[in-house]
Amino acid sequence: MRSDKAKKGIAHCGSRALLMATGITRADLNKPFIGIISSHTDIIPGHVDLKSLEDCIKRGVAEGGAVPFLFNISGICDGIAMGHAGMHYSLPSRELIADMVESLTEAHALDGIVCLTNCDKITPGMLMGLGRINIPGIVVTGGPMLSGRYKGRRLSLVRDTFEAAARYEQGEISREELQILEEEACPGAGSCQGLYTANTMNCLTEVLGMSLVGCGSSLAGSAKKKRIAYESGKKIVELVRRNVTSRSILKKSAFENAIRVDMAIGGSTNTVLHLPAIANEVGIKLSLEDFDRISKDTPHICSIRPGGEYFMEDIEFAGGVPGVLKRLMNRLNDVLTVSGKRISQIGREANIFDEDVIRPLNNPYHKEGGIAILKGNLAPDGSVVKQSAVSPKALKFTGNARVFDSEEKAIKEIMAGKITKNTVVIIRYEGPKGGPGMREMLNPTSAIAGMGLLESVALITDGRFSGGTRGPCIGHVSPEAAAGGPIAIVEDGDKIVIDIPKRKLEIKLSSSQIKMRLKNWVSKEPKIKKGYLARYASLVTSASTGAVLKTPI
Repeated sequence: MRSDKAKKGIAHCGSRALLMATGITRADLNKPFIGIISSHTDIIPGHVDLKSLEDCIKRGVAEGGAVPFLFNISGICDGIAMGHAGMHYSLPSRELIADMVESLTEAHALDGIVCLTNCDKITPGMLMGLGRINIPGIVVTGGPMLSGRYKGRRLSLVRDTFEAAARYEQGEISREELQILEEEACPGAGSCQGLYTANTMNCLTEVLGMSLVGCGSSLAGSAKKKRIAYESGKKIVELVRRNVTSRSILKKSAFENAIRVDMAIGGSTNTVLHLPAIANEVGIKLSLEDFDRISKDTPHICSIRPGGEYFMEDIEFAGGVPGVLKRLMNRLNDVLTVSGKRISQIGREANIFDEDVIRPLNNPYHKEGGIAILKGNLAPDGSVVKQSAVSPKALKFTGNARVFDSEEKAIKEIMAGKITKNTVVIIRYEGPKGGPGMREMLNPTSAIAGMGLLESVALITDGRFSGGTRGPCIGHVSPEAAAGGPIAIVEDGDKIVIDIPKRKLEIKLSSSQIKMRLKNWVSKEPKIKKGYLARYASLVTSASTGAVLKTPI
């Protein structure tokens, strides 16, 4: 066993003494050592209920004949970090989590690990770590939150809080109603109720083959989730004994499946950062072109918030991720999963209980997938839009630029009602390097939506969006402003053309005008010059490559 190097031989009597000080027996030294890496914390709703799942996993590991050891890695709640300096840390925390998975596993010579996670950067960070160390591993995701309720209407976080704040500023709802929404929109534990980044990545983790069948959409607090956690504990011991490592599951064909399901369900644009980053850890290159190619060939068959009106609970009750696989069976690669089942078997055995929540391919919500990749003289290396959340009226959009060099400046003008129709709001110097940390722009996009400007105002940024963003909002513009990309030289009043069907993002300037402005462009001083974020900014790569960190040579 891998763990023998820390527990066998005369030289390791001290190690054995320390291990036995934890209460294990001498007989336990002959069993596999399984790490349970949990992201339980009291401040993230998606993680407050993970302790009960920790116990289920530990019980399964022990019954499988191995010794469980619990480790903790906390994370960041994007919603709480939104709209202030805390959001600088969200995407960079993904790299810290991957590093901690590597560090804990290698330092303790674990034979296998179960990663217990749920939210935005924590799940991809765990998967990055698993891919890097290449030992047997399973991911258990904590599951979606139930919808809230108010006056017989179902509520979700983004639409009924972030967007509601702008409706209050407009005088459409009272302060009392806003406070009621704050109390009722999120009724308990779980990841937020739509296809935001957390639930998107949880579903795609199952599609990648790294979670047991049904894990991706099974609800937080449910008995089903507890059973999956228990079975995952048992299964990891089997995987260790059979030496089924993470890289034997995380093949290029599995990533292609994940992209296709992402397009079919209309997932978060943040997957365009996370899937390439996970693939990078196993030596696979995913390009923006891979996302766009698969999107053009994949009907959008699930209409979940923020773009639609259904919730994650509806996906779960309609058949979950296996139901989506059933619809897409003829377009998926038949790969192995940690369950021991191949994707084709999972699809065959699945049931679909609601033909509108998970539509047939010949009756999709949109003919193309949820995400489109736009290029042009404003984004030579690409940009990303969630086209399934854009009104048909706004798929082609032309407007005059209103330029801001930070999110704070933009949100102040938007909330003051100073952004008018036919405007393209440009928020720059918020990319991976310039932010630093590529902050989410949910506050500005929610304000635009809440003020009724979804079809008449566009937003373009070298930052990124929450999975909750809707409307003609284009992110990940690459190269970013801090790297001297063309977005850095846009001026107020410049005409911007967005054409999502033709995949175009352009500024109406001649090539000579662009060259002249770039020649005169002066780089800005880094916003943060010390600590982790300064180190991150010096190492992070472009959003077009997943915003991974360069490895010093």
